[in-house]
Amino acid sequence: MEYQIWIGKYRLLAVDSVSIRKSVESLSDTATITLPATYINKSIEIEQKISKGDKVEIGFGYGDNIQTEFKGYLNSISTDDKAVKLECEDDIFLFRKSVKNEELKNISLGDLLKNIVSQVDGTYKISCDYDFKYEKFVVRDANAWDVLKKIQDETKANIYFKDDTLHVHPQYSEIGNDKTVIYDFSKNVEKSNLKYKKADERKYFVEVEGIGKDGKRISTNVGTTGGEKRSIKIYGVTDTASLKKRAEEELKQIVYTGFEGDFTGWLVPYCEPTYKIMLRDTDYPEKNGEYYVLATETSFSHSGGVRKIRIGKKL
Repeated sequence: MEYQIWIGKYRLLAVDSVSIRKSVESLSDTATITLPATYINKSIEIEQKISKGDKVEIGFGYGDNIQTEFKGYLNSISTDDKAVKLECEDDIFLFRKSVKNEELKNISLGDLLKNIVSQVDGTYKISCDYDFKYEKFVVRDANAWDVLKKIQDETKANIYFKDDTLHVHPQYSEIGNDKTVIYDFSKNVEKSNLKYKKADERKYFVEVEGIGKDGKRISTNVGTTGGEKRSIKIYGVTDTASLKKRAEEELKQIVYTGFEGDFTGWLVPYCEPTYKIMLRDTDYPEKNGEYYVLATETSFSHSGGVRKIRIGKKL
C-alpha cells in the first residue's frame, strides 16, 4: 500500500492514519490526517511549515495505482494524545465567508445560487437542475455556508462540490460514474450491515407546508394515508409545484424495495457518493440490484485500507 499526501508545498512522509468522509447529504467532504508526534526521534514542528488555508491533496492505493481520494484545504491543526491531527475540508472551506444582508423575492434556486457564488468566488461553475422557487428568501447575518445549508435543509437537494463546480440536484438524479461498480458479497464485501425490505413494508405519509411572507399557508402531501407521518415546514415558499417537489424528494428516499444500510469493501474498486453500484448475492440472486451511493468513509493506516459505503434507494 502506498500514499501521497501534499499540504501546501510539502509532501508528508510519516502518516499514522487517514480518514475521509464524503456524502451528498452533507455540504462538505472532510479528511482527518493523523501524524506521529515524532519522526526519526525528532518532534514534528509542523505549524512552522503549514497553516490553515493551505491546499491539501490526498491519494492512496496499491503499488503504483494511487487514486486521488480528496482535494481541499487545511482547516485546523491540533495536538492530542501524543499525535498531530490535521482537519481538512473541501471547497466549502471557501464558503465560510460572509454575504450581504438582503431580501430576495420570487427567485429561482438557480438564480439564488448564482447570487451567493458571485459573492464568494465567481470562478466556480454551477450545475443545478433542481426546479424550485422561493417567494421570499432572507439573508441576514449569514455566510455562504449558512445559505447553502438552509437550501439543503428546505429542498432536500444533493449539494456538493466537484471539479470547481457547485452541484445542486434532486436526489438520485446525478450519476457520477459511467461504468457500474460491482460489489459481490462473496468476493469484495468484507462486512455488511445491509437489510432487505420491500416497498409495501415502508409506509410513509409526507406533508409539506409552505408559509408565505404574508403568513398564508399552503400544504401538499404524498404517500400512504395512515403511514408514518413526516411533516415539513418551509418559510418563503407558497408555490404548490415546489412544495410537492419537496414532498416527493422526501418520499422517494424512503419507499422502495431493496437493501438499506451500509457495507465495507476495500480501496479497489474506487467508489464515491453519486456512484451507481451493483450489489450481487449469489445465494439470493433475486435481491441483486443497482443502488445509489449516498456516502463513503475511507480509512487508510498501517493495518490496511477499507471503504465503508452507505447506499440510498434501489435504482
